[in-house]
Amino acid sequence: MPSILPDIALVTGASRRIGAAIVRYLHQQGYLIILHYRGHQQEAIHLAAELNQQRKDSVKLLTADLNSVTAIEDLAVQVRACWGRLHLLVNNASTFFPTPLGQVTEAAWDELHQSNVKSAFFLTQALADLLASHQGSVVNMVDIHANQPLKGYSAYCAAKAGLVMVTQSLAYELAPHVRVNGIAPGFMLPPEGASQIDTELRDNILKRIPLQRFGDTAPVAEAVYYLAHASYVTGAILTVDGGRHLHM
Repeated sequence: MPSILPDIALVTGASRRIGAAIVRYLHQQGYLIILHYRGHQQEAIHLAAELNQQRKDSVKLLTADLNSVTAIEDLAVQVRACWGRLHLLVNNASTFFPTPLGQVTEAAWDELHQSNVKSAFFLTQALADLLASHQGSVVNMVDIHANQPLKGYSAYCAAKAGLVMVTQSLAYELAPHVRVNGIAPGFMLPPEGASQIDTELRDNILKRIPLQRFGDTAPVAEAVYYLAHASYVTGAILTVDGGRHLHM
């Protein structure tokens, strides 16, 4: 009886936080992982070593600056060389920082759009044929603020809104061989670099979550796995926020 080869997943921005949680969960489900990182090399190395100890040669590390289309194309070549196949692409890499109106620079606008929408589009384009040959899927990490603006973060919100349309457009373009979906997390972790959240702000956020609790990274990782295997779902944005979008 022929052996069944494991599925392969590429997760971008996967060295820590939500990306690392997705990698760990998919690895537990038997995936081989291509772990992409850019600026957190040590965290990426440690995560890969941890998972490779659990299952030998199950994680490969690749680095690339996803703000560069040339680097994205080079990354796609390296992905093809890893195991020669790909079943799941998770576009998780993202930049998040405030852009108060009146202080927004062109550089800030470009950085937020490059990391949150441009990179996902061009990496999907570069790997579309490989995914199609294995009836694969793409999961893009969107945000609940793609539809509900967050004061002081207009450029970020615009970029994530663009990613919603990229998700839906690529779902249409790549059907029927590749499914493309998105996940819109709510409040999961403090913004990058924030040591703590103001107690009053935290309480105000909690009041607007119908499930009356904050989420963590686990439900997002579970949602990625669901969408990877939901064979009749494409072009969907799955909100994972405890119902907060109902009472923004």
